[in-house]
Amino acid sequence: MNTKRTTSQTKLTKAKSKQIKIIIERSDDSYTSYAENVVGIYGHGDTVEEAKQSALTGINLLKKYNEDVNIPSILKGDYEIIFKFDAESFLNFYKKIFTNAALERMTGINQKQFQHYASGLKKPRLAQIKKIESAMHNLGKELLAVEL
Repeated sequence: MNTKRTTSQTKLTKAKSKQIKIIIERSDDSYTSYAENVVGIYGHGDTVEEAKQSALTGINLLKKYNEDVNIPSILKGDYEIIFKFDAESFLNFYKKIFTNAALERMTGINQKQFQHYASGLKKPRLAQIKKIESAMHNLGKELLAVEL
């Protein structure tokens, strides 16, 4: 599951630019974050938000305290940050927003499967991950089209 951020704002973007993929993973008692494609970017926190912010702070520190030649080229100029969750972290982070029943209606995946994924008892197959991701993206598109 991806959440996109630009260097200058925190809203979703469709801009095609360099991308830094930051992985969010849940451990027994906290969350970790690390850049999949840039060495030296790491984060940690008790919540997903803290882990995200920690990784963003890591990027800023890397740029601030290194000489230009030691800064990865991807961090020079414009870039886009994509937060990628493992299924367990995503489901736990959004459990107050999406019930398993709602996720079942959106994806066609059984509620019990979602319980297994959220607890870490089972890992979803790639096809299941794509169903979940597609449902979330479709919901996002629908919500962006809403006017009140």
